[in-house]
Amino acid sequence: MSVFPIPGARVASPQTQIAFRGISPGQIGRVVVTGSRSGRHTGRLEADSDGQGASFLPAKPFDPGELVTVRTRMDVRGVRGGTFHFTVATPAGAIPSMPLSPASRVPGDELTFQTRPDLTPAAVEITKASSKTAAGDIFLTPQQGPTQNGAMILDSSGNLVWFQPVPAGDMAADLRVQSYHGEPVLTWWQGYSGAGIGEGEDVIDDSSYRQVAVVRAGNGLYADLHDFELTKQGAALITAYYPVYWNASSVHGATRQIVLDSVVQEIDIKTGLVLYQWDSLDHVPLSDSYEIMPKSAGSPFDYFHVNSVQQAANGDLIISGRNTSAAYEIDPRTGAIVWTLGGKDSTFKLGAGVQFAFQHDVRVHTKGHPNVTLFDDGGGPPRVHAQSRAIRVRIDGKEKTATLVAQDLHAPALTASFEGNVQALRDGDEFVGWGQQPYFSEFDSTGRMVFDGRFVGNNSSYRAYRFPWTGTPRTRPSVAALASGATTNVYASWNGATEVSSWRVLAGASSSAVQAVATAPKQGFETQIPIRSEPYVAVQALNRAGRVLSTSATVAAK
Repeated sequence: MSVFPIPGARVASPQTQIAFRGISPGQIGRVVVTGSRSGRHTGRLEADSDGQGASFLPAKPFDPGELVTVRTRMDVRGVRGGTFHFTVATPAGAIPSMPLSPASRVPGDELTFQTRPDLTPAAVEITKASSKTAAGDIFLTPQQGPTQNGAMILDSSGNLVWFQPVPAGDMAADLRVQSYHGEPVLTWWQGYSGAGIGEGEDVIDDSSYRQVAVVRAGNGLYADLHDFELTKQGAALITAYYPVYWNASSVHGATRQIVLDSVVQEIDIKTGLVLYQWDSLDHVPLSDSYEIMPKSAGSPFDYFHVNSVQQAANGDLIISGRNTSAAYEIDPRTGAIVWTLGGKDSTFKLGAGVQFAFQHDVRVHTKGHPNVTLFDDGGGPPRVHAQSRAIRVRIDGKEKTATLVAQDLHAPALTASFEGNVQALRDGDEFVGWGQQPYFSEFDSTGRMVFDGRFVGNNSSYRAYRFPWTGTPRTRPSVAALASGATTNVYASWNGATEVSSWRVLAGASSSAVQAVATAPKQGFETQIPIRSEPYVAVQALNRAGRVLSTSATVAAK
């Protein structure tokens, strides 16, 4: 069986659980856990929901710096017999909240609505449109206000479909459509950010925008903003950061330097248990980093900076390290590196144009020849490329070569120092989010830009996607009515509804006696419909066939 922390691990947290995988819970038997300082630990075994393992949950935390010995009667991978050891690192405290500054205000940089005055999402404009784009809506997470951050869906014309604000001071990231138990769901991260990383939680909503689950990191850590992938097995792959005191003298740092351990966890969504954990400090040396050592030992050295994780078709994990400018294939049973693409110790010889720097969103595609897509920031610091790009690279495992297949370049040129992604679409197009820059674009298979949009202000979105999406809110439509002489202007909206084709206005002299007086096509997020003056109004959302989807409350005109 595989165990986590892995045998010989050096960065376990004091709150770590001890996970046993690849065995039925009933076969684990007696587990004896002893800390070199804290002594014998009692605890309980809790089974994983898939029946393929369980975790020993200690009744008390371990002591920082101690060696923990775990004795079992099972055959543990990586050691002889059933006894293994791991070391508990010394935590260096939490990362302080340092959110991105709000975007500088410009005219028209946010949307306001009569029906939903509580929503003020960032405004966007479409600068290039084409009938040649893939089908689907656009998914963004504006993270620099200017007044609200949150999760946002736009239709293909740039009209707002849905906006979910997060609490003031927090941000959202990585909004996308995934599959959970065979059903399409919305997933995203939300929390606070600092030093380019995040501490928060991952959210799953169904197609009615009802919260299905919240996924949190285990072992005393917090879910980071950089990735949240649902596996085919119904678990969640997430990223996290663990600030620890570490000897960095090998790279001219302090012997007690704060270093950020980049962490990948697989979480059992049903139980919250950790099924798997990978720690960069156990597998990638500090010397592989291109990050500059901080002048102060008390400032975090983010030497690796994990920013994506993917479960490949063979079950291995694909992990991106921004600050090593490298991508890695990881054996999830042991955490060992299978291959490295890029960086200081690449397994593959990089062909012309392949060299990338500070990349994001590394994904392996296995149809045909193995291909890797990634967003090549190149913006540093230090700046490596004249402009950022999305690239596709073919890797040859036999010849150990990496060849540039294609690249997507924005016109005018953009340089992103952080964030960004490239999404391979089913029709061969690629959808690119430009991270730090306020743009999101679509390119066809020849590299021609067929769609381009941007925030009106100098805002940013960690990633940008295009997905087909059908949303039917559990809430009722919203309505507002403003009297103006002999006319009442009626406003209708329904946050998140994708099937509304038109609006029917009901009006009357009392709230209990309203009847249909007008119908108008839906126009963007909020539709304005003028009617003859009436004191009370309501609206009905109609689909293309004219069927009533939902009816709002009845309100008095103001």
